[in-house]
Amino acid sequence: MKKRFIVIRWIVGLLFIFSGLIKANDPLGLSYKMQEFFEAWGLHGFNDYTLALSLIMNVFEVLAGVAVIVGWRMKLFSWLLLLLIIFFSFLTGYALLSGKIKTCGCFGDCLPLTPLQSFTKDLILLLLILVLFAYKTRIASSLRTPVPQAMLVICILAISGLQWYVLNHLPILDCLPYKAGNNILEEMKPHPGTIPDKYELIFIYGKNGKNYELTEDTLAKMTDIDTYTYVDRKEKLIKGNGTDAKIVDFALESVTGTDTTQQVLSQANDYVMLFVKDFSNFDKWHNKDFDDVLAKLKAKNQSFFIVTADKTSAVEKFGNNPDVHILICDGTVVKTAARVNPTYFIMQQANIKGKFSYEDAPSAP
Repeated sequence: MKKRFIVIRWIVGLLFIFSGLIKANDPLGLSYKMQEFFEAWGLHGFNDYTLALSLIMNVFEVLAGVAVIVGWRMKLFSWLLLLLIIFFSFLTGYALLSGKIKTCGCFGDCLPLTPLQSFTKDLILLLLILVLFAYKTRIASSLRTPVPQAMLVICILAISGLQWYVLNHLPILDCLPYKAGNNILEEMKPHPGTIPDKYELIFIYGKNGKNYELTEDTLAKMTDIDTYTYVDRKEKLIKGNGTDAKIVDFALESVTGTDTTQQVLSQANDYVMLFVKDFSNFDKWHNKDFDDVLAKLKAKNQSFFIVTADKTSAVEKFGNNPDVHILICDGTVVKTAARVNPTYFIMQQANIKGKFSYEDAPSAP
């Protein structure tokens, strides 16, 4: 039985460590996923706290994983893990049953799981944690004080440091479709074998006190339709196979509303796009480094674009600057493409040659 406890502890511990680490690589991604859940429940007031919650959760998952593996304070951590996995099971169960959430974010964007996969994983974890919870008094620490405490302190500092770094310098492991090396136009193409969602028109006809739902094709083939009575019509969603393009909403417009996506992504010279989610930290990045980037690009006869959803602020700050071209883009696209506000994209036609946080602006061109 003791060996079984050790195996269960390692499985549970490693899963929580992996989950915490992969999400700590992109805490903003987890923050956006939390916002997706809150918005589905109409709890928009919590959106301002999701980043703090994601930072804390990532640290705790790694901390709990290490504690379970070494068997430290199992009475406390078995309770915490049980409560956490019940909460996770509720989230993944809601995603599965409601159909409102496509991926649950359990392992971030690097290992996207379907709601069914996430829910199944959580149920298995719940069973394993229940075993640990039932026998928590029999599990003793395999390490003597102060080694476990020192390990946990190191974990807290390391995960906190990792999250501080990626929030300022972009994720170390970029698993998004806008990562360096990708071609935006290629990522916008549907995968081979894609069957998109579509709506089919259904006509309802009655005959002899019974209603029948008929498609347009069925109606066209019926020779006795005049013996039926028209009742109503409706649209029915026909689900596809979910293998659509990785980038589906990318579009660039001029300030006058002209679609310039193809024009920008097919220009001959290399160019730079600065994705700006908002201008709340404008004074931090509109500095000498920014001016140096503009000067280098101008010397090479290369274009510079501000890409943002905040048209008003962009025009106010750069509308009179002939070296800056403003492009309007969907806010969700900007948040997905640029995890740091703002982020430089070094472009060669539709190819992403490099991505840099504004903190690393001197390296951009």
